[in-house]
Amino acid sequence: MSDKLKASALRYHAAEPPGKLAITPTKPMSSQQDLALAYSPGVAYACLEIAEDPATARQYTAKANLVAVISNGTAVLGLGNIGALASKPVMEGKAVLFKKFSGIDVFDLEVNETDPEKLIEIVAALEPTFGGINLEDIAAPTCFVVEQALKERMNIPVFHDDQHGTAIVAGTAVKSWLRVVGQDIEKVRMVCSGAGAAAIACLNLLVNMGIPRENIYVFDRAGLIHDDRGELPPHKAAFAQSGPLLSMEEAAQGAHVFLGVSGPGALSAESLSVMAPRPLVLALANPTPEITPEEARATRDDVIIATGRSDYPNQVNNVLCFPFIFRGAL
Repeated sequence: MSDKLKASALRYHAAEPPGKLAITPTKPMSSQQDLALAYSPGVAYACLEIAEDPATARQYTAKANLVAVISNGTAVLGLGNIGALASKPVMEGKAVLFKKFSGIDVFDLEVNETDPEKLIEIVAALEPTFGGINLEDIAAPTCFVVEQALKERMNIPVFHDDQHGTAIVAGTAVKSWLRVVGQDIEKVRMVCSGAGAAAIACLNLLVNMGIPRENIYVFDRAGLIHDDRGELPPHKAAFAQSGPLLSMEEAAQGAHVFLGVSGPGALSAESLSVMAPRPLVLALANPTPEITPEEARATRDDVIIATGRSDYPNQVNNVLCFPFIFRGAL
């Protein structure tokens, strides 16, 4: 990231008032009568209606249009485990994107809790307040456990955007690329850098779309996910290879798709250069992609590349789907 972008971003966030969102009343608040209706004594009547029929909370409160964006800061963008407080600018950003693109109001909640069971209890207890829960930037495998438990316990939509939002936009990009290049999905070979929540959700969807599981080579910090490693967590074991123990460059030989959900520099020019003609590169790490469009096009001019960033062409980012998924769910 450039020094110029850093300076601009910090000025943007620090400009008065600091941060990116505020609460605005939706009803008149200009007279004594307004105040008597908004709070005591008038508010008691809305409370009594809801106590008698909980479903009327959608009629008398903002619950039906209110989502919680919740993070413990353990897997923030491509920055890693930076903690709950440091994740707050991201969660505020998510909140304003919800409002801008779907009119949904959001409270961002940054929670200092890494124990899965305790985090489940905290989030589940928030059900009376919100119409939906957006889990964000929670590291694997905790995110899988937390989301599944909350879906089973809560009677409102629960959505882990890092998993499902990323999978939706990545799957859509692959589908568009297949149409553009005329490729048969059952013959696609792909390399994936990253084996966290986003990567595994993307791969599961792509397998359901038709890419053979055995044609997918997944790399994490230790290299190719392979049976020889011994005991693997279930989400990684599902994509373990059993053949030769390949390097990234070896696996990229003749591959059609590169999916990056890891960090900067994960895709080298050497690996890109040996991929199949007109390859698709989804370099989705934020804020710095696995390879930049400039680097990719300097390596080969037939590459089709997308990143997660707004300042590059061909953006493939969850913002293309999560506001509208929640609009429908609410």
